[in-house]
Amino acid sequence: MVNLEWYRTFKSVYKNGNFSIAAKELFISQPAVSQQISMLEAHVGYKLFNRKSKGVEPTEYAKLLNNLIIDALDRLENVESGFRAKAHDSVRLISVGVSKDLFNSCGSILISKFDFIDFTFADDDALFALVDAKKLDFAITTKRFDTFDTIYEIVGKIKLIMVAPIQLDATDFRQKLKSDNFVAIEQWLNEQKWYSHDARISHIKIFWLHAFSKKRPSMVPNYIIPSESEMLELLSRNSGVAITWNCNARKYIKENKLQLLWNSFHVPEEYVYLLTSKNNISSSFFESIAKELKLFLGNRL
Repeated sequence: MVNLEWYRTFKSVYKNGNFSIAAKELFISQPAVSQQISMLEAHVGYKLFNRKSKGVEPTEYAKLLNNLIIDALDRLENVESGFRAKAHDSVRLISVGVSKDLFNSCGSILISKFDFIDFTFADDDALFALVDAKKLDFAITTKRFDTFDTIYEIVGKIKLIMVAPIQLDATDFRQKLKSDNFVAIEQWLNEQKWYSHDARISHIKIFWLHAFSKKRPSMVPNYIIPSESEMLELLSRNSGVAITWNCNARKYIKENKLQLLWNSFHVPEEYVYLLTSKNNISSSFFESIAKELKLFLGNRL
C-alpha cells in the first residue's frame, strides 16, 4: 500500500540532501525521517540514499524514482493546499460593516450564505475608516470611496420608496398621483401618521426634496423607531406611511404586509458598494459576497 508521507519525506530529503533539514521542513523528528526513508526503501526494494560526511546523496534508483513521482506529488500537494485554503475560508470569521438601514436586507442575505460573520453598524464614513485601518474585512456602503489602499465594486442600486399597510385605502391618493396634483398629494400625506427610523428623518427629507422640490417636509413624524426593520414590521400592523429603501420593503410587499404607495420617478437610485482593503487576507470572500449582493439587489420590486 502506498504511503504518501513516505514520498513527501523522500522529496524533501532528495531536495535538501540532508535528513536534519528535511525534518525541520516537515516539522517531524530526524529519526522519523530516517524511519520513513527506510520503510520506503524496503517497499521499493532499492537503496535510495548514501550517507556522506555532510548529509546524503541520492542513488541512481533515487534519481529515477524522483523523476517518476515528482510531477504527480507536486500536483497532489497543490490540490491539498487549495483544499485546506477553502476549508479554512469556510470556517473563518469575517467582519462586515453595514448601516442599520441596510442590515435587515443585505445582512439577512449574507447570514443565509455564510456561517461566520461579525457585523458592525456605522455610517458610511465610519465604515470606510474601519476598512482603511484594516479593522473590518468588508463594508457595504452607499457612498463611493476610491483610494489607493482600498478597492470597491458596485453590487447594485437601491431607491427610496413610500410604503403603507396593505389595509390602507389608497384609492384617493392614487387618483391624485395620476393627475400630478402635488399640492393635493402633499396635503393627503400630511394627514397620515408617519413612521421614521431616525429622528433626523433623513429618508423623508431626501424623498421630499426630489418628489416635491422642498428641503423641509411639512409633516412631523408620529413614531420614531430606531430600527428600520422593526419600524416596517410595526407599520405593517398599524396605520400610517413610511419612506424606506426598496430592498428593505421587498419582503413585506411580497408577503402582502405592506403596499407600495409611491415609487416616484423623481427620486434617484443610489449605488451600493462593497468595499475592502487591498491585500485583505479574506479577499477570497470578496467575489462571493459581491455575487450574493448583486443577485439580491438586482431583483427589483
